[in-house]
Amino acid sequence: MFDRYEAGERAVLVHINFAQEGECEDLSEFEMLVSSAGVAALEVVTGSRRSPHPKYYVGEGKAQEIAQAVQLAGADVVIFNHALSPAQERNLEMLCKCRVLDRTGLILDIFAQRARTHEGKLQVELAQLRHISTRLIRGWTHLERQKGGIGLRGPGETQLETDRRLLRERIKTILRRLDKVAKQREQGRRARNRAEIPTISLVGYTNAGKSTLFNRITEAGVYAADQLFATLDPTLRKIELSDVGPAVLADTVGFIRHLPHDLVAAFKATLKETQEADILLHVVDASDDRFRENIRAVDDVLLEIDAHEVPSLIVMNKIDNLESQTPRIERDDEGIPRAVWVSAMEGLGIELLFEALTERLASEMVQYQLQIAPEYQGRFRSVFFQMKCIQREEYDQDGNLLINVRMQQVDWSRLEKREGAVLRDFIVT
Repeated sequence: MFDRYEAGERAVLVHINFAQEGECEDLSEFEMLVSSAGVAALEVVTGSRRSPHPKYYVGEGKAQEIAQAVQLAGADVVIFNHALSPAQERNLEMLCKCRVLDRTGLILDIFAQRARTHEGKLQVELAQLRHISTRLIRGWTHLERQKGGIGLRGPGETQLETDRRLLRERIKTILRRLDKVAKQREQGRRARNRAEIPTISLVGYTNAGKSTLFNRITEAGVYAADQLFATLDPTLRKIELSDVGPAVLADTVGFIRHLPHDLVAAFKATLKETQEADILLHVVDASDDRFRENIRAVDDVLLEIDAHEVPSLIVMNKIDNLESQTPRIERDDEGIPRAVWVSAMEGLGIELLFEALTERLASEMVQYQLQIAPEYQGRFRSVFFQMKCIQREEYDQDGNLLINVRMQQVDWSRLEKREGAVLRDFIVT
């Protein structure tokens, strides 16, 4: 019989360096993850290997070293900065006599602590159940086929099969509820699309300062802290951009290297805001030595959720932690804004960010000078005032209204479709 040990808040951390570039993880980021989970790290065991060991992930000698560290430190959980197989977790727990958690389990635990909304809690539970479903065998290896008394004999069902069935039923229930939430979100997106309101989605590596920037732009008061995954539940706020008008800004969950696939699948409804956005604000911690690797990690997740083709504007944040950087806009060879250097904490460069956003979103703007006859002036002047697109207006000696308007191409096309030839006749060539 093998029962899982109870987890606690005192941990021995294990970090292994591999020769392969793709297997590498960052130790300092791992320690931040552990701290974000509210766990006290008593000791860090490090080592190097060419490839993972099939039984313990680490070599047998290193596994014995971890077990001794657990005993000496009085730890009640071992946390690996790597993804372990169910068999490796089970073998390590039997050796160390305490709970063993891998990187995926740690991230899921942090998400479970951060979830506040009904949708967020459902998404985290779904990810946890999918993760647990591959590890059920460890708790029930001692059970044989169930046998009843007289009149109840038969093939029955093992405890493992019972648990799997209950898990499947619970997962189906959660998926139905999340499907309902997804439909509600889709209705909101369709309404915004009908109103031609652009959506701007904040994306970036965890702890890059997305929520601080969101609060600076919208004054929303969203929870922001210097910890990984401080934001879990998405928040939408309306902002005003000159030449563009109203826009919706969405704050989303941060990404991380090797983000668990269960989480990506569970947060599909939330990440849809990123897929459907008109432009992504890719927030980068410019003071992080590994910011280029973080950018690549975010690009990998965007590719995984099919949002890699959405136009993006890079926001190099936290320049207050750098001595040589000042707020500025970087442009590409065609003069289009590519990156903006700001400090969301200090409020530096925010006006430049608005300027760059306006340029990127207002690229499809049209400008016309119209000459409107007296009998049409009341109706069209009212329409243009509602659209907030009038730049200049005056009357000529014949009583015609000369008016300059500037608006998005989609707004002009919709107005032209509604008013037909009458509107086209007003255009001064």
